[in-house]
Amino acid sequence: MKIGTPLLAVMVLALVAWTGTQVLHLNTLFGIILPYTALAVFLAGFIYRVVRWAMSPVPFSIPTTCGQQRSLPWIKQDKIENPDDLWGVIGRMILEVTLFRSLFRNTVTEKRGEKLAFGSAKWLWFGSLLFHWSMLFVILRHLRFFTDPIPFVVQGIESLDSFLQVGVPLLYLTDVFLVAALTYLFLRRVVVPQVKYISLAADYFPLFLLLGIAVSGILMRYFFRVDIVEVKALAMGLVHLQPVVSADIGAIFYIHLFLICSLFAYFPWSKLMHAGGIFMSPTRNLANNSRIIRYINPWNYKVKTHTYDEYEDEFREKMRKAGLPLEKEG
Repeated sequence: MKIGTPLLAVMVLALVAWTGTQVLHLNTLFGIILPYTALAVFLAGFIYRVVRWAMSPVPFSIPTTCGQQRSLPWIKQDKIENPDDLWGVIGRMILEVTLFRSLFRNTVTEKRGEKLAFGSAKWLWFGSLLFHWSMLFVILRHLRFFTDPIPFVVQGIESLDSFLQVGVPLLYLTDVFLVAALTYLFLRRVVVPQVKYISLAADYFPLFLLLGIAVSGILMRYFFRVDIVEVKALAMGLVHLQPVVSADIGAIFYIHLFLICSLFAYFPWSKLMHAGGIFMSPTRNLANNSRIIRYINPWNYKVKTHTYDEYEDEFREKMRKAGLPLEKEG
């Protein structure tokens, strides 16, 4: 059920898009209303989640410190793993976001005979890195549908992505990498017993949804051709708030678009929000300077205190009768 239900859900989404456009002819709904709605839900949900995280109290300074901290002058500090200033935090965040530095140190524990063995595990890091960078290139390539003229940077990325010059139309390497990375991430959840045990339907659904988007895009480019001119016109119309829907684009395009809209609407309420959450994590965005600057929780409120002097004044006679020592006689 953990695998079958999310897979069935993605198939139903694709069927809904096909039925809505090819049988019921609701092209305006699937081509205009739903994209705008999904974008609004994505932006509102993303901002809501980030603001909620920003409002969460951080009572202690808890940065991750897995390197040598700032100490004596002759001891070399690890300014990336254990930063004590803003620039060190920025450097660590850049490496974390672009290269998944913490995931690179991922380890695996195996039982070999009667002993536990610990070793490096880089496949998860490589698969995640391949997926995220491929996804970024695919998104940037799609900007050619929303801009006129097409920016030079987008043209350069498109040329770099298809530099092998394979097939007609040219094969994009990121299409292959994206499907390969998603397939690996799925198989890892199925094959590795420990990961399979803790995986939920919420872990499989975004994988199937992303695979559906990737596969439908590949089918649309290499097998089921669509009217690119009409696609460009629709995309430009959506950008300029003057969309015009054509019935001749093709069913596969509406399936692809509806799956993207589903991903946008689902994104802020899912585990995919780690894309924004990484910047709000106090273990990453705080400097380890608690020995240099006193960290004061900004959410602290004034608390009525009862000092020892006040305590002794209140209970002096009882303490004297009980034979307890007094700091001052009164």
